[in-house]
Amino acid sequence: MNDAILNKVQMLAEQNITDIENFKKDGRKVVGLYCLYSPVELVVAANGIPLTLCGTKNDPITVAEEKLPRNLCPLIKSSYGFALSGTCPFFNFADFIVADTTCDGKKKMFELMQEIKPVHVLQLPQNQEKSSSLPLFRGEVEKMKSLIEHETKVEITDDKIKKAISLMNRERTAKKDLMDLAKLTPSPITGTELITILFKTGFFANKEKGIEMLKEITSEYIKIHEEKKGPYNEKTKRILLTGVPVGLGSDKVIRIVEEAGGSIVCFENCSGYKQAFTVNEEEDPITALAKQYLEIPCSVMSPNQKRFDLLDEMIEGFSVDGIIDLTWQACHTYNIEAFKIAEVFQKEKRIPLLHLETDYSETDSEQLRVRIEAFLEMI
Repeated sequence: MNDAILNKVQMLAEQNITDIENFKKDGRKVVGLYCLYSPVELVVAANGIPLTLCGTKNDPITVAEEKLPRNLCPLIKSSYGFALSGTCPFFNFADFIVADTTCDGKKKMFELMQEIKPVHVLQLPQNQEKSSSLPLFRGEVEKMKSLIEHETKVEITDDKIKKAISLMNRERTAKKDLMDLAKLTPSPITGTELITILFKTGFFANKEKGIEMLKEITSEYIKIHEEKKGPYNEKTKRILLTGVPVGLGSDKVIRIVEEAGGSIVCFENCSGYKQAFTVNEEEDPITALAKQYLEIPCSVMSPNQKRFDLLDEMIEGFSVDGIIDLTWQACHTYNIEAFKIAEVFQKEKRIPLLHLETDYSETDSEQLRVRIEAFLEMI
């Protein structure tokens, strides 16, 4: 693991707390966002501070289970537990929350979260058919725009949205360039390093500072590759991780794969390549946002063909040797979709695939280790 790079990320992450505090003193509003479907450009256009929130740690789950069922997805329980316990500084910074109906458990949890902090829930279509779903989702984007204008007391003009789209396109491109480092053989970056950098930059209040940091880090890893000082060799098994979101605290599968000698070269999930898109800067900005965000291939969509298309693209682009499909316990949409993922990629396309269902605790780590080691040996 490259300690020098990660120390730089940690230092800037700590400075980011001070940046947020100073921005709030200047009167800027902080908006917490729980999903990729929320157009972050609208917050930026209102001179607000968008913070990507999610529950990726096991610690607050016990608190959440005082109100939520124990047999519920750990991501939902962790998210609510952080809010209920007040132990997430970024949730505490948020003046209000924008959430999404990405699953039934989350949308009901957001009803409880409303008692802690104002929450606006985007109502997502159930499919990505442009003729029927795009007008519906465009209306939701318009509602989000009106809400942010009301809360920030800032008029969001088309020109402001276009500038925000340009800025966020540059940030997403910088993240994609970082993720694409792993297309090199061997990869100069570990999965743990990649998820750490992506996770921490999701909280950066100063977007320009974050973009510059991502570019600098990408250049440093290119140098590592050129000098052949990376952690892997040409024989290291290259693994694609798909399925549910992962982050610091819910990264045990990444850690175990790497301890077993494998290399997680890419994340298809919301933590990774699903955010590697750009919004059309020439079109009507509200329509452009609605179109592009509606394209995100989440398992809430039925059918979800775009996930399969993205996996095809990534398997080829990252020279993948095998796939690990990760599902959190009680995440029914991804768990059911796992059957078709196996049918298409394992049975039809003959790509080695391992489906894992787990939670945030470490209780099954050794069982997972045995299965992952056997999978890597099989490839």
